[in-house]
Amino acid sequence: MGTGRGGVTEIHRMSAADLAEAYRTRRLSPVEVIEATLARATLVQQALCPFRLLDEAGAREAASASEARWSRHDPLSPLDGVPLAIKDNHAARGMPKQSGSRTREPVAEPEDAPMIARLREAGCVIFARTTMPDLGWKGVNDSPLTGVTRNPWNPERTPGGSSGGAAVAVATGVCPIATGGDGGGSIRMPAGFTGVFGIKPTTGRIPGLYDSPAGDLVAPGPLSRTVADAALVLAWMARPDPRDPIASAVPAPHYPSVLAEGVKGLRVAVSPTLGFAPPVDGVRTAALEGAARALAAAGAAVTWEDPPLWNARPVFVTLWEAAYASAVMTTPAERLTLFDPGLLDVARRGLALSAVAERLAQAERTRFTHAMIAFHQRYDLLLCPTLPLGAFRAGHGVNTPDTVRWPEWYDWTPYTWPFNLTRQPCASVPWGLDGEGLPVGVQLIAAHFREDLVLRGSAVLEAAQPMAIPEDELWKK
Repeated sequence: MGTGRGGVTEIHRMSAADLAEAYRTRRLSPVEVIEATLARATLVQQALCPFRLLDEAGAREAASASEARWSRHDPLSPLDGVPLAIKDNHAARGMPKQSGSRTREPVAEPEDAPMIARLREAGCVIFARTTMPDLGWKGVNDSPLTGVTRNPWNPERTPGGSSGGAAVAVATGVCPIATGGDGGGSIRMPAGFTGVFGIKPTTGRIPGLYDSPAGDLVAPGPLSRTVADAALVLAWMARPDPRDPIASAVPAPHYPSVLAEGVKGLRVAVSPTLGFAPPVDGVRTAALEGAARALAAAGAAVTWEDPPLWNARPVFVTLWEAAYASAVMTTPAERLTLFDPGLLDVARRGLALSAVAERLAQAERTRFTHAMIAFHQRYDLLLCPTLPLGAFRAGHGVNTPDTVRWPEWYDWTPYTWPFNLTRQPCASVPWGLDGEGLPVGVQLIAAHFREDLVLRGSAVLEAAQPMAIPEDELWKK
């Protein structure tokens, strides 16, 4: 196969769909692409630290097998040969999974997690594990294991977490897609801070092993630079797996085919505060208004109305602290000092909770969920901010930019964790840059198992405000 026009520069701006077309027409081969990917990964790693490890040998072997399939005109899927980075808490056969923690031994995993197995069956070339905070406990991306991951729009700022390494890998063009996991906004926060697309599907849409400390608060999903790529990846990730006893029996639609349906006739509610959060600043208000106008121009019936929610922070905090107490309790005593001190503080508070407090929080979570189910009888989509602020300072031990205004990470992200409580599908869609040149995001939410509506709305917003990629000069050392 011939070399790609423009070489590495062209490759790092290509979507998964672009790569598939280049393979089909023999302009590029998966081997050429993985070599360019590994070279760029090394460059980005030196500046921004988004990777815990690079599996160069495994990636080259998978790329060679993919090249042979494309040469025979027999690819496994349109994702065959596409480079894929996976989050450090997603099991992949033969690769050690440490979940961003020094407490976990780097032992090779015996099998793939369900979604990783599906993506490997699609022919994706797994080349890296991405960084995350210790066991994913907070919304930024530093850990004692891997250090500080930085934002490509400004390396002094955080990319957010806990899927921050995945977001940086995608935003810098190392790969077009990466896996993430979202327990309180851990896909959507870094997507919002880095200007990529990130979707959290309904809990149970993607089969899983439910081995995160946060249990079913967490839903895995993809991060990508285009909505179309996310739709394609999500379609594969949502395929069934016999190891998950509770994944939805509702068949997933072919998500790529729904994107062109648009939003004509859909009912969209726009809420700047979700009914309980403080108002966002003028930049984010303007972004929300611009996104609302784009949906209306595409034929949606847009109404400014808050959902009937209340400040369920105590509910989320109780469940979160109990989760990390359990993680600490199941770790050998001699390894406890290896944890991030911030995680231990969360766990100590969790250990002081009673079982009754946790059960009451679960009951309030159910009431919160029912409120949103009723709301979506009247509205197909809810549009709100992703975050109330831009990316802030990165560093060891950083949890919040302002301990008075936002004491903990979940205080500066009041628009994300409510939909982990309710288990709904939602996505962060880029909507331009703020005055500091940092990405701004808006969020779309739909009723349970209506990822198709989220994707349709996201495609409309993407067309109205195309996603940008940070220029290398912003982050190169």
